[in-house]
Amino acid sequence: MKITVLGCGTSSGVPALGCDCAVCQSKDPRNRRRRVSIMVEQGATRLIVDTSPDLRAQLLEANVTHIDAVLYSHAHADHVHGIDDLRSVNFNMRREIDVWGSEPTMDIVQERFGYAFRPMKGDIWSRPSLTPHSFQHGEAIEIGDVALTPFDQIHGRSLSSGFRFGDAAYCTDVKEFPDHAFDALKGIKLWIIDCVGYHEHPTHAHLDLTLEWIARIKPERAVLTHMSHQFDYKKLCAQLPEGVEPGYDGLVLEL
Repeated sequence: MKITVLGCGTSSGVPALGCDCAVCQSKDPRNRRRRVSIMVEQGATRLIVDTSPDLRAQLLEANVTHIDAVLYSHAHADHVHGIDDLRSVNFNMRREIDVWGSEPTMDIVQERFGYAFRPMKGDIWSRPSLTPHSFQHGEAIEIGDVALTPFDQIHGRSLSSGFRFGDAAYCTDVKEFPDHAFDALKGIKLWIIDCVGYHEHPTHAHLDLTLEWIARIKPERAVLTHMSHQFDYKKLCAQLPEGVEPGYDGLVLEL
């Protein structure tokens, strides 16, 4: 399995518009963070988690021309609003793309972007052509060669979905885990995990909390994502314990 970090930034991205802090002005490309997303590849199957507002640039950089499915973690704008860029993928593949999420998430996505889920007439591909599917938290599903289990996470006053892919897990936009989510994470080797900044946040994990979770789950490797401009890549690397690292756009992880 190969996982590519397409974006590891918080909802405003890094650099943030109008900000002149050292991180936003940094020339280190690892401090330039598009909105959060990953790509998972196994066998002949390729899927992405979320369609960020930066999706077009992310797919161009990763040289992606086909996607078998999209998984949605939740329906917040920074995770969904690049959905229209899927039409170029439809055009290249000449077929629809399967889209998965929890039932509440899919209800919101279909209400907001109903045009993308209507049947396509002819071979025009002037808009996305998507086939909706709902999953149940805690129930394993297979999408082509990729087996995964979604589980619920507490994202402030709402819920999001985390995903386990074999020995790897992806958990963005989470402030608290139910006990059964911790059970779902047992034994993972790679964990890509939410960490918005140094300071406590109402809807996201901050560094101290994320490190507590990592110490509890004990993955072989943990990669931080959904990071704000509070974090300078090199400085953060020096502050983290062995086996924990900040992600960066374009990072490739293989299991």
